[in-house]
Amino acid sequence: MLVSIEQGSANPSIATLLLISDALGIGLPVLVDMDRSPGLRVTRAGAAPVLWRGELGGQAVLVAGTDPPDVTELWDWTLGPGESHSSEAHAAGTRELLLVLDGEVELRADQHAEVLATGDSASFAGDLPHGYANPSSARMARFALTVFEPAVGGGAAR
Repeated sequence: MLVSIEQGSANPSIATLLLISDALGIGLPVLVDMDRSPGLRVTRAGAAPVLWRGELGGQAVLVAGTDPPDVTELWDWTLGPGESHSSEAHAAGTRELLLVLDGEVELRADQHAEVLATGDSASFAGDLPHGYANPSSARMARFALTVFEPAVGGGAAR
């Protein structure tokens, strides 16, 4: 897989990128080569890496992140009408925060599901299987997602 990625012949999933970054002990923001200036780090609009593109117009953009060992990632997600994204469990202790910015998002965390409207927020265990869906058949959904991953590089499986 690494050779295919290096040659540009593979488009790795977010899950694959997380596995690689954890195995290297560097965290996803470092792997995708985000600005690593000390102190203040700025990501200008349109400059952040898009790490997932859905078939219905959605995308996941990693807009900011911190260095290991305790990595925090800030994501800007959009989901097209009827679109969804599922994620396997991340490393033990991972926590996520979600804020719906526009539309509605159905959040699934393990066996639980909630539909969140604009302005609603949730926190959940990212170390359980989870996913996000846009229940609307006509409107885009947008949400901010913060992921906290403790002790990146400690060898925990995702």
